[in-house]
Amino acid sequence: MSSLKIVVMGLGYVGLPTATVFASRRIEVLGVDVNEHAINTINSGNIHIVEPALDIAVRAAVTEGYLKAALEPAPADAFMIAVPTPFKDNKEPDMICVESATRSIAPFLEKGNLVVLESTSPVGTSEQISAWLAEERPDLSFPHSAGEDSDIRIAHCPERVLPGHVIRELVENDRVIGGITPKCAQQAQALYKRVVQGECVITTARTAEMAKLTENSFRDVNIAFANELSMICDHLDINVWEMIRLANRHPRVSILTPGPGVGGHCIAVDPWFIVDSAPDQARLIRLAREVNDYKPEWVLEKVEQALAKIHSEQPSRSRQDLKVACLGVAFKPNIDDLRESPALHIAQAISKLGSQVLVVEPNVKSLPNCLITASIEHVNLSDALAQADVVCVLVRHSLFDEHAHSINAAAVVIDTVGLAG
Repeated sequence: MSSLKIVVMGLGYVGLPTATVFASRRIEVLGVDVNEHAINTINSGNIHIVEPALDIAVRAAVTEGYLKAALEPAPADAFMIAVPTPFKDNKEPDMICVESATRSIAPFLEKGNLVVLESTSPVGTSEQISAWLAEERPDLSFPHSAGEDSDIRIAHCPERVLPGHVIRELVENDRVIGGITPKCAQQAQALYKRVVQGECVITTARTAEMAKLTENSFRDVNIAFANELSMICDHLDINVWEMIRLANRHPRVSILTPGPGVGGHCIAVDPWFIVDSAPDQARLIRLAREVNDYKPEWVLEKVEQALAKIHSEQPSRSRQDLKVACLGVAFKPNIDDLRESPALHIAQAISKLGSQVLVVEPNVKSLPNCLITASIEHVNLSDALAQADVVCVLVRHSLFDEHAHSINAAAVVIDTVGLAG
């Protein structure tokens, strides 16, 4: 298999690192994306996303000729689909990217090829990929759950990566590899064993799909429990951070830390795929999602109450005169990733209340376009604390921990992450 060739569809936060890891093993990889800027950037040996150590690995793979990027796929031995799978406004999964990537590789398939879905998707997506490809290529046979062999093998291998550590986790983590048939799983396992140091565990495609959704739903349910406790404790005038510390002294209790909501591209999305697949059965998973989706609104209500109290005590000051400092807009501490960030949405919502917003986000050089308005200013921490009437702590960046005493000394502090605890 020395002449193995791989096509990776999608060059985002998962696709590009995946393509790079395989290319670093001297495997010829063609990365495909619809973003021409991304293609040109990668082919120049640079990267268009932020991920530590990825730039060095991409530069080496491109320089050595093992990694190239293009707008269209080409013939290969294996095709990996790593495109987004968001949901629509009604929380139904939007499969347009997966379908488009699937149909675009169909003309290049040859007997013996492997197609692997890496994208986190609803249960049954691997089988749907088989059906889409069968529509496009009636001259080839495709797998189905009955177990008969086929010309093309299809499997699902969901990613398990942590932003900021993607390269390491792609190599070291165990991988679940689900095939539509056992032979599909075995061929995919052989491919991943070329780069993965962890165990490559074989199962069915549907089980692999459900396992990934379950991993993120498990985390979502536990976060929802912590977030609900924070709202209950606020209602009962109890310090939730102290209460959780005390409860966690029980040897079999491990309550997570509450926050302003749930962000990122996985935990806030994936549980809805389970709800969509089994709406009558997924009652707890749905409720957890609703709790976490509501938490930013609850934070906004706390900000509104604080502003109203200041105005009642100082009626000469209008809402436009008041300033709210939002400490952090990333979706988790010490990163620059703003995807699906509840803190980002809270900052936007506060600006619509009519007050001035001072955003402190030490991990980005400039604010995203959605925060570029006359009422929002990107400032450093000291300037924010000097000017703000209300300080809202939304992300527990290390910088804020280092200056917790100064932050907690502000007149009005809304702490959503336990900085004071």
